[in-house]
Amino acid sequence: MDITLRREGAVAVLTWDDGENRVNLDSLALLNSRLDELESTEGPLALVLTGTGKFFSNGLDLGRFGSNPEEFTATLKEAKRTIGRLFLFPAYSVAAINGHAFAMGALISCGLDYRVMRDDRGYWCMNEAEIGLALDEELFSILTARLPRSTAIVAATTAKRFSGPEALAAGIVEALASEDQVLPHAIDVAAAHANLNRRTLAQHKVLAHGEVAAFLGWTA
Repeated sequence: MDITLRREGAVAVLTWDDGENRVNLDSLALLNSRLDELESTEGPLALVLTGTGKFFSNGLDLGRFGSNPEEFTATLKEAKRTIGRLFLFPAYSVAAINGHAFAMGALISCGLDYRVMRDDRGYWCMNEAEIGLALDEELFSILTARLPRSTAIVAATTAKRFSGPEALAAGIVEALASEDQVLPHAIDVAAAHANLNRRTLAQHKVLAHGEVAAFLGWTA
């Protein structure tokens, strides 16, 4: 498992490279460690989070929970807290959705300020209604904090697999790009916002998202 960190000037690119990029306590700890490292830096900064291959993230590590059911509650709590942290991260943030973003992976993408998705392959999907794993109020609040309410309702109640063009039309993502341009587009957008005053941006994010972040267990 790895979430690598590299710099493109003032842009920090986090690349989640673990096959399907499943969400578990280990991957969340590594992601938070990278965020700790970035928050401790001074000067211009913007963040890009991406995956590799077919997946941005395929959601919770359900196979792991089958053999370690006691981890499920702890992982869900930490995932909510981490998304709350992303909402308030003190730098502009971009999700480069290189492939499928399902369930908790889709929710993680909502924690960032801007989303760009492949225009030809991959789905953004909240499939809990399909697999019988119900959202709670905290998880649904992530959708309504970032997406048009009508889109959040469709996503939660139909398990619709949104293609890139459908996600753009529904207000889930801000842009589409070809496979080889998703990450460059994300870096360009992030770089354009890297010189924002980080202290002021953090204060404004609290105004915009502080309530939902606190609901998820994270306070600035």
